[in-house]
Amino acid sequence: TDMELSFVDMDEIMEINEGLFKRLFKEVLGKELVTPFEKMTYNDAMENYGSDKPDIRFDMKIQNISDLVKDCGFSVFTSAVENGGSVRAIVAKNAASVYTRKEIDKLTEYVKGIGAKGLAYVRWVDEPNASFKKFMTEEELSAIYERLGAEKGDVIFIVADKNSTVLTTLGALRLKVAKVLDIIPDEFKFLWIVDFPFFEYDEESGEWLAMHHPFTMPKEECLQYLDTDPSKVIAKAYDLTLNGTELSSGSMRITDYELQQRMFKALKLTDEEIEAKFGFLVDAYRYGAPPHGGAALGLDRLAMIMCGADSLRDVVA
Repeated sequence: TDMELSFVDMDEIMEINEGLFKRLFKEVLGKELVTPFEKMTYNDAMENYGSDKPDIRFDMKIQNISDLVKDCGFSVFTSAVENGGSVRAIVAKNAASVYTRKEIDKLTEYVKGIGAKGLAYVRWVDEPNASFKKFMTEEELSAIYERLGAEKGDVIFIVADKNSTVLTTLGALRLKVAKVLDIIPDEFKFLWIVDFPFFEYDEESGEWLAMHHPFTMPKEECLQYLDTDPSKVIAKAYDLTLNGTELSSGSMRITDYELQQRMFKALKLTDEEIEAKFGFLVDAYRYGAPPHGGAALGLDRLAMIMCGADSLRDVVA
């Protein structure tokens, strides 16, 4: 399902969506949702949860320890930081009895399968036993434990690599470990993700691509960076997530012909490409269009979560 609204701003679209969900959950499940829903920036979601659709029903946030290990004797850590990456960790509380050495080996294989080079860990049964302890001083190790708030009974998982790899790996690991430890409460936690970057850098082509789509309105205060620093342009886009699933995605649209042309140029599109792909839309804007935005809602995903189904296939009909 899709909604498109004229003469509105982002907050109004969010409010309308919240009203819809509030009513749905009340009538279908008899659950009272508290509105307004929590909001989190894309940046905070990635830094703390390693995902742009974070499950915030449990804690286990990703923590950065790069500054503590950048000069240590463990080359895996130091080279990650030197190459512009980072060293980050999650702490699984009271997990030392569940995560034996054998189980940690299985997790190491898992993270290698999703792009990481390996997994460093600390398993704290009676004493903290770090997989990298021979490369570090006692002071360096205890600084890490203190920063992370780790204590007896905990297991620390650490990944060192370029930032994108570190964050997505720990984001996936966080969910996997929480399921095994059975620490995810049975509740509905809605979360808006806002302040998405407009552009994402494609390492293969060396080009900046539109993260959402090229008709998304950038925030006014970012327009000055369009031609100079695409990484600083923030989009007026928003996703609604529930328990780690993206339910709805939307944005305010560009309605200004000149601005739309600037966006296309920033994306390195030629006049021919613009005409072939988007001519009909660009021509329509010449006649004036009201400010508008919208959101598309994944009804099947919503039904899956509301029914407690394991798969979309269970509800798609």
